[in-house]
Amino acid sequence: MEKEQMQLPVDEKRLAEFTRILQKYKAGKASVERRAVAAENWWKLRNSAEERKSHDGIGGFQAVSGWLHNVIVSKHADAMDAYPEPNILPREPDDRAEARILSKILPVILEQNAFEKTYSDGMWQKLKTGTGVYRVGWDAEKAGGLGDIAIERVDLLNVFWEPGVRDIQDSAYFFHTKLEDNEKLEAMYPQLAGKLKTMSFAATRFLYDDSVGTDGKSTVVDVYYKKKIEGRDVLHYCKYVGGTLLYSTENMDVLLETNDEKLFTRGLYEHGRYPFVFDSLFPVEGSPCGYGFIDLCRSAQTQIDMLQTAFVKNTMVGAVPRYFQRADGAVNEEEFLNLANPIVHVSGNLGEDSLRMVDYRPLSGNYLEMRASVINELRETSGNTETSAGLANAGVTAASAIAALQEASGKGSRDSTRASYRAYAEMIELCIELVRQFYDLPRQFRITGGLGIEQFVSYDNRGLRPQTLYGPEGMELGLRRPVFDIRVIPQKSSAYTRMSQNELALQFYQLGFFSPEYSDQALACMSMMEFDGKDELMQQLFYNGNIQKELALYQQYALAMTQKYEPERAQALMAGMVGRRSAASRRTGHKKSGDGEGKRMERARARAANASQPGGGR
Repeated sequence: MEKEQMQLPVDEKRLAEFTRILQKYKAGKASVERRAVAAENWWKLRNSAEERKSHDGIGGFQAVSGWLHNVIVSKHADAMDAYPEPNILPREPDDRAEARILSKILPVILEQNAFEKTYSDGMWQKLKTGTGVYRVGWDAEKAGGLGDIAIERVDLLNVFWEPGVRDIQDSAYFFHTKLEDNEKLEAMYPQLAGKLKTMSFAATRFLYDDSVGTDGKSTVVDVYYKKKIEGRDVLHYCKYVGGTLLYSTENMDVLLETNDEKLFTRGLYEHGRYPFVFDSLFPVEGSPCGYGFIDLCRSAQTQIDMLQTAFVKNTMVGAVPRYFQRADGAVNEEEFLNLANPIVHVSGNLGEDSLRMVDYRPLSGNYLEMRASVINELRETSGNTETSAGLANAGVTAASAIAALQEASGKGSRDSTRASYRAYAEMIELCIELVRQFYDLPRQFRITGGLGIEQFVSYDNRGLRPQTLYGPEGMELGLRRPVFDIRVIPQKSSAYTRMSQNELALQFYQLGFFSPEYSDQALACMSMMEFDGKDELMQQLFYNGNIQKELALYQQYALAMTQKYEPERAQALMAGMVGRRSAASRRTGHKKSGDGEGKRMERARARAANASQPGGGR
């Protein structure tokens, strides 16, 4: 009886307070919502002239060009070309094995969540509205009730935070709303029966193509908030509809303590962070959201459309001449407009002013230059220049110069990609924390092992849980929590990048870099170079060089022992060692190719000297 009358932290009064705060947050976010809705409407309703059907002939024509549309499509293609992949790095030597296996299984977890599509949708959202939003949480219903990580893109209009904060983790509360069917809600939560009559809150919505009504639907509110407990942030979560509570972690903690279940209060997630990640394109102060290419280039695109509309109308006026006719003129209009009639009948006298052509003045080239200037402004502002699209100026013909121009023109896309990589690294960090908290039972993963061999591994969170530290005499010093660094690398490179990497590897092979006896020279050369995979390659060459040095040392020991105890076999053993070294040198071709190149250079110089003398070519 006492438990039933016990006052829980989250009750109807607390839910009303949550709704009041939500309305306050929504009001503070009004400008972001207006900008996002306007950008989406502009993107979707580019064919508005056709939809309105408001013009007859050329009178109501309005040109709609795709310059800005092409900018967004091109930037999205750049983002997907650099699709990210996590590389987990340990901070302590004991965590190397755990970091390697996490680097293998995290891409599998993302693939199971169809993250490539989620990432693509997030990039469209980021480029159009200026901000992509993701949610990284735990879905207890996945994997047949075992539960697993769930990653999804979130509608920017359905999330709310404290106005004025730059990082959502600094917000006192964070809300996520979703419109659900009443019948579905009553089936899942019987306590809602008869209570879903009016909506206490309605989020702003985009203008959909389909007619989406709100009858028979209710807004489900998820509210996240933090509380300081024993010096750390504890994340709590509450789910409610209207004035009816569906779930509360804070209430659950109180009930567990009342039932003498001595569990450490941990709230929803042990990492204590809001499970949402914002990826802004052009950030602004005082908001986690930014603005996109539509906000940046819409004015220039509108000017292009207005000029294009004027050009088309002017051209049509010149192509289809018009005439002035006096009211008392006796020209048969039907016969005059029918070009198949060789004769046009008139009544009475036909004076010069009975029918007169309307004057037509074609637009000068200055207007065309103005249009070209506005197009160039849009392309330069957005960074979608001809060079970035693979074209080059007529005067640039050298491959290295073209590559340099393309490299310079892609700075904007690379900067945007790096911002997305930072958001991606934050998502991976949340995934690792969810694995640490919930992977108590082993899971099976199919990964790609060494040499591309398919492997099946079983993995749980034992290597991620806090581990006991021991002193010199076996005394416990405390707990160590494995922590990792996240390095994001592009999973898919462009064809040009792959070709460059392959050519570089072939050049290393031809120069003998992979030969163990030249490892010191190769490492010295690579220390002054920069390319992807440099650190891993240098580690492998260093390892191979050490193995070669140890092998040479053992060979010397073997030769010395043979000369002492079996001198008759020493000569044969020495000849075999020299033969193997010569064969290795021939395989690398290092010295041979160098000597051949020198001889060819000498012959080329001799031919050039002879050709410069009269009769020297004979």
